[in-house]
Amino acid sequence: MGFIRPNLPVVDMAEWTSRSRAERIVPMARHIAEHGFGTPLVMHVTYGVKIALYILGGWLFAWSTSGIGGFSHVGEWWSEPIVFQKAVLFTMLFEVVGLGCCFGPLAGRYFPPMGSILYWLRPGTIRLPPWPNRVPLTKGSNRTPFDALLYGVLLVLLLTALVSDGAGPIPALDTTIGVLPWWRTVAILAVLAVLSLRDKVIFLAARGEVYAPLALTFLFAGADIIVGAKVVFMVIWLGAATSKLNRHFPFVISTMLANNPFIPSGPLKRSMFRHHPDDLRPSALAGFIAHFSTAVEGLVPLVLLFSHGGWPTAIAAFVMIVFHLNILLAFPMGVPLEWNVFMIFGVLWLFVAHARLGLSDIAHPLPIAALFAVMAGTVVVGNLYPRKVSFLPGMRYYAGNWDTTLWCVRPSADEKFRVGSRALGPMQHQQLERLYGSKEETLIPLHLALAF
Repeated sequence: MGFIRPNLPVVDMAEWTSRSRAERIVPMARHIAEHGFGTPLVMHVTYGVKIALYILGGWLFAWSTSGIGGFSHVGEWWSEPIVFQKAVLFTMLFEVVGLGCCFGPLAGRYFPPMGSILYWLRPGTIRLPPWPNRVPLTKGSNRTPFDALLYGVLLVLLLTALVSDGAGPIPALDTTIGVLPWWRTVAILAVLAVLSLRDKVIFLAARGEVYAPLALTFLFAGADIIVGAKVVFMVIWLGAATSKLNRHFPFVISTMLANNPFIPSGPLKRSMFRHHPDDLRPSALAGFIAHFSTAVEGLVPLVLLFSHGGWPTAIAAFVMIVFHLNILLAFPMGVPLEWNVFMIFGVLWLFVAHARLGLSDIAHPLPIAALFAVMAGTVVVGNLYPRKVSFLPGMRYYAGNWDTTLWCVRPSADEKFRVGSRALGPMQHQQLERLYGSKEETLIPLHLALAF
């Protein structure tokens, strides 16, 4: 794997292109099993810089709060409730702008490397209302100036919240700064709700199933804020573990580890498969890693929730940090990198810095119980009736089974997409042609995607 040049399969183009589609995929699958996609290391460095900028941005917004100490004295103020609240809102902003998940070349986006804000501020682009026949004033697939305005308002509300100060002391949390004024959170959630009813894609892109419930917990009182956020984290972890209780997850693990840039090509990557290169089904080792990691994600968080400090909490927190670091460093397809950074911060902030607070400290159980019921109920319904609930709030995507859609279009459709839509870039294969310089050179990366 080079720093600038990708490590692509070497084939006899004339002979390879004469084969059937299934036969053309075989050498691509073998290449992935030993070298991953062969992405040049400069891409991983670029994503690493993006992660660093995300951390710096969150740090700066937290530091901008009145009453917070010096920029370099983070150890003195990182456990303030408003710091975690701003981390939630900043990550929501990062995602809804398009800088988070599915950004850039590792997600198949080149020119431009993102959509989101580039589309949603433009009237005339496509929108997808979730229930156009049930919710009044949501019919239609054309983005109106009102939709673009709503999206802009959401961005402004998030930005102004991030530079705002706390509302005052909360004795139960031992803070004089407090959290953001309640109306700021209500305004953000209300605009997001209205916007999402007119275009469900924006809700999904904002990772509304994660950050909206977490933002909602800051409307609770006292210790309920932290306990509510802990409950949200528990639903996320247990929902993710549930999605992996299937037969296909070992296939995901073997391919993900084969694509890990920190694992050198050779025996270790080949050991993820039964008999490389002839049988690329996951090996027993890959199956063990898959099921062991599922058990970790489903059981260790329970230790975090019910232990209140000491060695059990320290060990469980360490395990979950390593768990998320493993996902982060594998650079999985969809690149949910900042989400994993946020989850690591959440482990430290919720379960280490505030380990003493647990279910017994809840002052008003009904709101937390309702939040848990809605989130857990959505996961259950989403698994039982996947056609009825998006795979994001249903939390089925954690098993790596999201990237299974295939568009089959004739070449003539390329021109229709280019002329008839308001897209900022051409179809993916045409973006690759621009990157590689010729249609023939593009065939290799396109077939790598098919092999994946």
